[in-house]
Amino acid sequence: MDKSSLSRWRSLDAHIVLEALADYAKKDATYRPVTSAQSSRWHANLNGRDFELLLTGPKFWDTRQAVGGGGAVDLAIHLTGKNFRAAIRLLKSHAL
Repeated sequence: MDKSSLSRWRSLDAHIVLEALADYAKKDATYRPVTSAQSSRWHANLNGRDFELLLTGPKFWDTRQAVGGGGAVDLAIHLTGKNFRAAIRLLKSHAL
């Protein structure tokens, strides 16, 4: 794994990753952010699992599991439950 890909994945907007990996992803147009105007709420499904995520740039917060993180690798791990190497393979396979 080269450092430039890791660096790019750390700063990639979470909604781009979510849209690429999820079977279904939709931005909630009714959501009004409280703290950051850049935040958005998304509803997604991946492999039969439903998620409600707050996304701000590369950061995410899963409102149902009360867990969050930052960067494409963290989000891929969270969505799939797979390890670091599997998440890297998944991101590469989606040309992210």
